[in-house]
Amino acid sequence: MSQPRSDADRIRRRELYDAPSGRGGPRLLPWTSPEGKPCYLSSDGRGYLSTLTDSIETVQLSMGQELLEYARDATAPGAKTLSATEYRWLACRLTEALADTLRVAESRGQRIPDQEAATEDA
Repeated sequence: MSQPRSDADRIRRRELYDAPSGRGGPRLLPWTSPEGKPCYLSSDGRGYLSTLTDSIETVQLSMGQELLEYARDATAPGAKTLSATEYRWLACRLTEALADTLRVAESRGQRIPDQEAATEDA
Protein backbone atom coordinates (compact mmCIF):
# COMPACT_ATOMS: atom_id res chain seq x y z
CA MET A 1 0.00 0.00 0.00
CA SER A 2 1.42 3.37 -0.97
CA GLN A 3 1.69 6.26 1.44
CA PRO A 4 -0.52 9.32 0.96
CA ARG A 5 1.09 12.02 -1.11
CA SER A 6 1.98 15.36 0.44
CA ASP A 7 0.72 18.62 -1.04
CA ALA A 8 4.25 19.43 -2.23
CA ASP A 9 4.47 16.04 -3.96
CA ARG A 10 1.09 16.60 -5.64
CA ILE A 11 2.18 20.05 -6.84
CA ARG A 12 5.45 18.64 -8.22
CA ARG A 13 3.62 15.82 -9.98
CA ARG A 14 1.11 18.32 -11.39
CA GLU A 15 4.00 20.38 -12.78
CA LEU A 16 5.44 17.26 -14.44
CA TYR A 17 2.00 16.29 -15.70
CA ASP A 18 1.51 19.73 -17.23
CA ALA A 19 4.98 19.86 -18.83
CA PRO A 20 4.24 17.68 -21.92
CA SER A 21 1.22 19.80 -22.72
CA GLY A 22 3.28 22.97 -22.48
CA ARG A 23 1.58 24.20 -19.32
CA GLY A 24 4.63 24.43 -17.13
CA GLY A 25 7.48 22.57 -15.51
CA PRO A 26 11.15 22.78 -16.41
CA ARG A 27 12.54 20.60 -19.18
CA LEU A 28 15.97 19.02 -18.89
CA LEU A 29 18.00 20.07 -21.93
CA PRO A 30 20.32 17.72 -23.86
CA TRP A 31 23.37 19.82 -23.00
CA THR A 32 25.07 21.07 -19.86
CA SER A 33 26.53 24.37 -18.74
CA PRO A 34 30.27 24.99 -19.22
CA GLU A 35 30.68 23.82 -15.60
CA GLY A 36 28.92 20.52 -16.43
CA LYS A 37 25.72 21.39 -14.57
CA PRO A 38 22.31 20.45 -16.01
CA CYS A 39 20.44 23.09 -17.98
CA TYR A 40 16.67 23.45 -17.90
CA LEU A 41 14.16 25.21 -20.10
CA SER A 42 10.96 26.72 -18.80
CA SER A 43 8.59 27.30 -21.70
CA ASP A 44 5.20 26.46 -23.09
CA GLY A 45 6.71 23.62 -25.16
CA ARG A 46 6.66 25.68 -28.32
CA GLY A 47 9.15 28.13 -29.68
CA TYR A 48 12.68 28.14 -30.97
CA LEU A 49 14.48 26.56 -27.98
CA SER A 50 11.91 23.78 -27.61
CA THR A 51 12.17 23.00 -31.32
CA LEU A 52 15.98 23.12 -31.14
CA THR A 53 15.94 20.79 -28.13
CA ASP A 54 13.67 18.32 -29.93
CA SER A 55 15.97 18.40 -32.98
CA ILE A 56 19.12 17.85 -30.92
CA GLU A 57 17.52 14.92 -29.07
CA THR A 58 16.50 13.39 -32.40
CA VAL A 59 20.05 13.75 -33.76
CA GLN A 60 21.56 12.29 -30.59
CA LEU A 61 19.26 9.25 -30.68
CA SER A 62 19.82 8.59 -34.38
CA MET A 63 23.60 8.95 -33.99
CA GLY A 64 23.43 6.45 -31.13
CA GLN A 65 21.46 4.05 -33.33
CA GLU A 66 24.02 4.33 -36.13
CA LEU A 67 26.87 3.80 -33.67
CA LEU A 68 25.13 0.73 -32.24
CA GLU A 69 24.79 -0.74 -35.73
CA TYR A 70 28.50 -0.08 -36.36
CA ALA A 71 29.43 -1.71 -33.03
CA ARG A 72 27.30 -4.76 -33.80
CA ASP A 73 28.97 -5.14 -37.20
CA ALA A 74 32.44 -4.60 -35.73
CA THR A 75 31.94 -7.22 -33.03
CA ALA A 76 30.06 -9.81 -35.11
CA PRO A 77 31.63 -13.21 -35.57
CA GLY A 78 33.94 -13.16 -38.56
CA ALA A 79 34.28 -9.36 -38.59
CA LYS A 80 37.71 -7.84 -39.18
CA THR A 81 39.53 -7.41 -35.87
CA LEU A 82 39.99 -3.79 -34.89
CA SER A 83 43.11 -2.37 -33.30
CA ALA A 84 43.18 -1.43 -29.62
CA THR A 85 42.93 2.23 -30.61
CA GLU A 86 39.86 1.54 -32.75
CA TYR A 87 38.19 -0.43 -29.94
CA ARG A 88 38.97 2.40 -27.51
CA TRP A 89 37.45 4.91 -29.94
CA LEU A 90 34.36 2.71 -30.25
CA ALA A 91 34.05 2.36 -26.47
CA CYS A 92 34.35 6.14 -26.01
CA ARG A 93 31.71 6.87 -28.66
CA LEU A 94 29.36 4.22 -27.22
CA THR A 95 29.81 5.76 -23.76
CA GLU A 96 28.94 9.21 -25.12
CA ALA A 97 25.92 7.85 -26.97
CA LEU A 98 24.69 6.03 -23.87
CA ALA A 99 25.06 9.20 -21.78
CA ASP A 100 23.10 11.20 -24.38
CA THR A 101 20.38 8.55 -24.56
CA LEU A 102 20.03 8.35 -20.78
CA ARG A 103 19.74 12.15 -20.60
CA VAL A 104 17.00 12.14 -23.26
CA ALA A 105 15.21 9.34 -21.40
CA GLU A 106 15.46 11.25 -18.12
CA SER A 107 14.16 14.43 -19.71
CA ARG A 108 11.24 12.67 -21.34
CA GLY A 109 10.55 10.57 -18.27
CA GLN A 110 10.24 13.69 -16.14
CA ARG A 111 7.51 14.91 -18.47
CA ILE A 112 5.40 11.71 -18.43
CA PRO A 113 2.35 12.14 -16.24
CA ASP A 114 2.01 9.80 -13.27
CA GLN A 115 -1.18 7.82 -13.88
CA GLU A 116 -1.89 7.56 -10.13
CA ALA A 117 -1.59 11.32 -9.65
CA ALA A 118 -3.61 12.01 -12.78
CA THR A 119 -6.51 9.88 -11.50
CA GLU A 120 -6.26 11.48 -8.01
CA ASP A 121 -6.58 14.96 -9.53
CA ALA A 122 -9.45 14.03 -11.84
